[in-house]
Amino acid sequence: MYLHDNELAVLTPSNFRVMNFGKKPLVKEVETIEWNVADAQKGGYEHFMKKEIFETVETVKNSLRGRLLEDGSSKLGGLEDIKDRFLSSKHLMIIACGTSYYAGMLGKYYFEELACIPTSVERASEFRYRNPIVPAGTTAIFISQSGETADTLEALREAKKRGALTLGVLNVVGSTIARESDAGVYNHAGPEVGVASTKAFLSQISVLMLMALFLRKRDTAASSELGVEIVHELKALPAKIERILKKDADIKKLAEKYLPYKNFAYVGRKYNFPVALEGALKLKEISYRYAEGYAAGEMKYGPLALVDGWMPVIALATAGSVYEKTLSNLQEIKARDGRIVAVATEGDLRIGSVGDDVILIPSSLEILTPMLSVIPLQMFAYHTAALLDLDVDKPRNLAKSVTVE
Repeated sequence: MYLHDNELAVLTPSNFRVMNFGKKPLVKEVETIEWNVADAQKGGYEHFMKKEIFETVETVKNSLRGRLLEDGSSKLGGLEDIKDRFLSSKHLMIIACGTSYYAGMLGKYYFEELACIPTSVERASEFRYRNPIVPAGTTAIFISQSGETADTLEALREAKKRGALTLGVLNVVGSTIARESDAGVYNHAGPEVGVASTKAFLSQISVLMLMALFLRKRDTAASSELGVEIVHELKALPAKIERILKKDADIKKLAEKYLPYKNFAYVGRKYNFPVALEGALKLKEISYRYAEGYAAGEMKYGPLALVDGWMPVIALATAGSVYEKTLSNLQEIKARDGRIVAVATEGDLRIGSVGDDVILIPSSLEILTPMLSVIPLQMFAYHTAALLDLDVDKPRNLAKSVTVE
């Protein structure tokens, strides 16, 4: 039963009552949550976080199941009632916090590249404390694993006041954001117990890609070839994720090697820039190491001064349109005695010239690379924290669902 603002439940050993603050009795509809007990158990893993990283294979399958169309578009039942209004959007705003915000940064790339819609990404905690301009024809997309994030919920209410169509990208059915938004799409990631989000991030970017493919319907002149190629590659991703997960022992050895280091920089370009930010967040959240993510091209504008032999650089250097630029940035770091751990694409014969250590991942379409490149970063953070004997699932000072501003 979902309580709204100014409502309460009184529980006794034999019964319960629901009322408002004026003590008026309320009748509430009962809804069934379809997650089972096994979903919220460790299933033989030492920590929930590791279990959830290994569940990403099924998570991506579940997020995509029944939603991909052979013509290169997608079917999203949760958007049917507002389909015409969504398709006529003139501007998109993505509003979120933390990991969900970094997923939103990828969503901006997807919407602008595939659907040609101007898109901004907003931090929910800042949104209502300025005078946000919400033009007519704006759709605001709110991303939250729990659907209860206080900052995001208040930003949603502000956007509704200003006339935006509000959509949720959520994992928890019946959550407050789900109830208060106009429509939305569920991730279908299942329960995520570990405070540091892993599989939910993969499901969020999967859903954002589906929404971008959905919006391509508005442009009848858009070539279907790219959409068909993306759909085909999305179907192949779970098997590629499984191949990365088999490198678990190698990544643990890497974490052991870099355990003495206290400060890390994460760098990436284009689609991998948000992944660098997310990788740094994971390390700082659970291992309490200082880590910061940068756009690789920005290193020369200040952060390069920090580079020495005692601050390893985790570099996302996968194949694609910015590979040469990234390699050049890494050569600048190497020339200043920086230690580089590179995440690169299988078959790359050049990355060894700059990388002290290299983690190879399967090749994919460049736009889908984040769904692969983020997994080694999650695993590296996990093993670092586990080797330090820290509480991986419940890091200090943090909560899974942030329900206060």
